[in-house]
Amino acid sequence: VLRHIPVIDDPRILVDAATRDDAAVFKLSEDRALIATVDFFAPIVDDPHAFGAIAAANALSDVYAMGGTPLLALSLVAWPRKPEMLDLLEAAIEGVAGVAGEAGVLIIGGHSIDDPEPKLGLVAIGEVHPGEMVTNSTARPGDVLVLTKPLGTGVLSTALKRDAITENDLEPVVQVMATLNKGAADAMKQHRAAVHAATDITGFGLLGHLRNMIEASGVGAVIDTGSLPVFARVPELIETGNVAGGTLRNAAAVDDITTYPGNFSETSRIILNDAQTSGGLLIAVEQSHADALVTSLEAEHAPAAHIIGKLIDGVPRIEIQ
Repeated sequence: VLRHIPVIDDPRILVDAATRDDAAVFKLSEDRALIATVDFFAPIVDDPHAFGAIAAANALSDVYAMGGTPLLALSLVAWPRKPEMLDLLEAAIEGVAGVAGEAGVLIIGGHSIDDPEPKLGLVAIGEVHPGEMVTNSTARPGDVLVLTKPLGTGVLSTALKRDAITENDLEPVVQVMATLNKGAADAMKQHRAAVHAATDITGFGLLGHLRNMIEASGVGAVIDTGSLPVFARVPELIETGNVAGGTLRNAAAVDDITTYPGNFSETSRIILNDAQTSGGLLIAVEQSHADALVTSLEAEHAPAAHIIGKLIDGVPRIEIQ
């Protein structure tokens, strides 16, 4: 589908779509580069204010994953042009504005269209020193993998849509999804010399985004499922069928490079591939600095700070333990 997009050969382009990284990066000068990213989606919760907050945190996450600081944003709004929907839009925009303000981001414009299904998001612009940029393509064998938010938001939002849980049940998860990855990025920057790569975990699930990292970096990975942070009730909700089609497609998309133990449960396989919204950062850090990074993440109040695996020499494959 994307083969008709012209190939760009310009030394100012530091990161483009070739490595499936989180954002594009354009070099302005020897000490400044722009980060550009865009993300929007349909509601995953009923509360419009929460929807707006999650949409903003999710869009800004790509800038944080690149080691950058978000500066500006343009809003993207697709919304039904009906009087009864306008109050909901106002609440959603209020949620966006609150999270953007927390990040120090100025929303300076945007675009809206009439759409029967609401959608909301941001074009986010940030900056980073070219020498401090973090990509998904420079991970090294021996690095430890650290994850900064629990998994399971896809299962939980699917359960909400199917009335298997209530909005009150989802509230702690909403708070995590609306939490900026700023604290995690700040912790990562404190150990920048030891941090070799990073990405954020969103729609392709943990293994999908890990695949992008190891293929771009030319390494393999080992994941310890016993160390994964997972939201409460996720396993039981998987076992009662609350799994989105996107998660099943994620699992199928990584099967060719993933090795599971013989007795591995389908529930754990779904958790590894669950399509996340506003997930955490996955950071590849030198083993000797892993514990210090975890301590910094805890000090920055990251929702999780778990060592979940390591990177190894060899072809890009994922071994699940």
